[in-house]
Amino acid sequence: MQKILEKIKKIGIVPVVALEDEKDALPLAQALTEGGLPCAEITFRTAAAENAICRIVREFPDMLVGAGTVLTTEQADRAVAAGAKFLVSPGLNPRIVRHCVEKGYLITPGCSTPSDVEQALENDLNAVKFFPAEPAGGLSMIRALAAPYKDILFMPTGGISPANVGDYLQYDRILACGGTWMVKGDLIWAGAFDKIRELSREAARIVKECRGEKG
Repeated sequence: MQKILEKIKKIGIVPVVALEDEKDALPLAQALTEGGLPCAEITFRTAAAENAICRIVREFPDMLVGAGTVLTTEQADRAVAAGAKFLVSPGLNPRIVRHCVEKGYLITPGCSTPSDVEQALENDLNAVKFFPAEPAGGLSMIRALAAPYKDILFMPTGGISPANVGDYLQYDRILACGGTWMVKGDLIWAGAFDKIRELSREAARIVKECRGEKG
């Protein structure tokens, strides 16, 4: 699990995707990979999610694929069976977290309060999703939460954009940022995969710039 977290941190931005049609899975995966973001959180908000994960994992084995909006233990099991390497939930449901920990699944539950973070620590988690990031107080709230909890990383999602993602990424307690702007539903629906590739390339550039990397 630690290796997966290290991969997420290296990529820096996790595209959060809602796929209405599994036929879009492979061209989307190709666009993200070519754009320098070889990662996707496929949300279980749609019926296409499970098959989309299967197809991407099969055809793009080097891509890091996770499942988002995991709301039940049954969804968690289905997502991992489909090939998801990490699970993300909007909140912290103790029953789901315990199930995932017992099964050896990597889960980053949504947290936005000290009580949430303490429940995560109680379950031996060292990385959580901070959601909804901007409405919940943004980077200033993350800094406040991070102060008493020294051993946990945050993945802010919700309201993240090219305008603010750099600010988040420069804080050393950020695992990565979840974002939708490069994979918005209207782009996918229109088959605008060249645009998705372009937006992904720009997002990857921001990550490198924040880290002082060249290229």
